[in-house]
Amino acid sequence: MEDIISLDKQYIAGTYGRFPVELVSGKGSLLTAADGKTYIDMGSGIAVSAFGTADDVWAAAVTQQLTKLQHTSNLYYTSPCVQLAKLLCEKTGMKKVFFSNSGAEANECAIKVARKYSAEKKGGDCYTIVTLCNSFHGRTLTTLAATGQDHYHELFQPLTPGFVHVHANDIEELKRVVSQVKVAGILMECVQGEGGVLPVSKAYMEAAAEICREQDIPLMIDEVQTGNGRCGALYAYMNYGVQPDIVSTAKGLGGGLPIGATLLSKKVQDVLRPGDHGSTFGGNPVCCAGALSVISRLDDRFLEQVRDKSQYIFEQLQGASGIQEVTGMGLMIGIKTDRDAKDVLAACRDKGVLCLTAKDKIRLLPPLNIPMELLEQAVAVIRDACAV
Repeated sequence: MEDIISLDKQYIAGTYGRFPVELVSGKGSLLTAADGKTYIDMGSGIAVSAFGTADDVWAAAVTQQLTKLQHTSNLYYTSPCVQLAKLLCEKTGMKKVFFSNSGAEANECAIKVARKYSAEKKGGDCYTIVTLCNSFHGRTLTTLAATGQDHYHELFQPLTPGFVHVHANDIEELKRVVSQVKVAGILMECVQGEGGVLPVSKAYMEAAAEICREQDIPLMIDEVQTGNGRCGALYAYMNYGVQPDIVSTAKGLGGGLPIGATLLSKKVQDVLRPGDHGSTFGGNPVCCAGALSVISRLDDRFLEQVRDKSQYIFEQLQGASGIQEVTGMGLMIGIKTDRDAKDVLAACRDKGVLCLTAKDKIRLLPPLNIPMELLEQAVAVIRDACAV
């Protein structure tokens, strides 16, 4: 363990505050460290390993594709790419998909589509994207500009211009900004993950959708963390009864492999033309095979189980000793604690449960198929760690 830590410090860019655990293997919702200790996984790689570690169905799909064709350029057709796009469109009602490698890239594509659509419809001076304060949309210069948190901006000026941030759930502020600025798109998360696991209100989402309909502004929903079953529906916007024009997603889509997707509605399905956008690894057949195995299993019965597990966590933690507030949706949950979140995290880790943080909260993002007995064990540990 000491060798890994020292080598990491010597050779890896110092961008991560790693925990003192070297993970070497796992199965399902259990992870094993180099010292042999086993942990219950309540983070799933920050909402990535939707079906846990080394899932048999996922591994078989990926392995089979690896033995046939691991990559080809986007100058050629491959079945996994096309079949995944077809399945996503069938499950969402969207019309076309652009594949990339990450959530930031999926959001970059969404922004480009919205700006190109609005420029062609309303002129080149219509380019401003409205996002929410406290949001998080990625770490490229453009998606940092979209992110409504000043501390992410401080060291990387100048950022890409053309973004305005408004406060979540303030409908009048949103209306005022749209009336004063030539808006090319409104981009928001249904639940602000990195911002503290804070759901946007249904009234606000409906108001934003109505503004977009009235003024022909693309409504963009960032489903990078909230999507792919995480919030108890295939995509979190489905819990709100709205239909976006553009949806970006990644993380849980690939089940552990890097893939991003930007879903386009009928309104914007033909905005991108040959040469407008691209991605060397976008639509990679191995990543798409893994994603197919994930999305094909997110049916109504499975999503009902996700909602049931969510209800259990809320019931067990709300009002418990040392817990001020429990927020979130589905299996994307934030816990505001009396104790410092880092201390709670360490206490959970000592007892064999790996959790995450989001700002000053404990954040839970377990595998969607975590067995109830493991979930019950983990929640009991978390309750004890939070108690004062």
